Amino acid sequence: MSLTADDIVKLFEKDVRARKRLAELLVIEPDIRLAIINAVLRDIATKRDIELVREGLRKEIEELRRDIEELRREISQLREKASKVEGQLSLLIKLFIAFNLPILIALIGILLKMIFTP
Repeated sequence: MSLTADDIVKLFEKDVRARKRLAELLVIEPDIRLAIINAVLRDIATKRDIELVREGLRKEIEELRRDIEELRREISQLREKASKVEGQLSLLIKLFIAFNLPILIALIGILLKMIFTP
């Protein structure tokens, strides 16, 4: 009777002690241990990787701060312009009333005179 790879795996699944012993044997072997370490290291972020991510985030945050400051300046400028427009509009309304009110009063007076005088 010959053992297949599937049979060997099933035997290791059943025997915890044998599984631990196999792991110990694999770790003792330098080439296998190096292969395991390299495989694990590919999935682990290094300190340098983390520093690169942090630096990238710092740059993005600084750019966002500059953008926010620029937006604040633009909003401030828009407020100033709106205030100037409001002042000019107020002046225009006052001038309109100042010029047209005497004309309207004169027209009303003329109409009243035409109605009440025969």
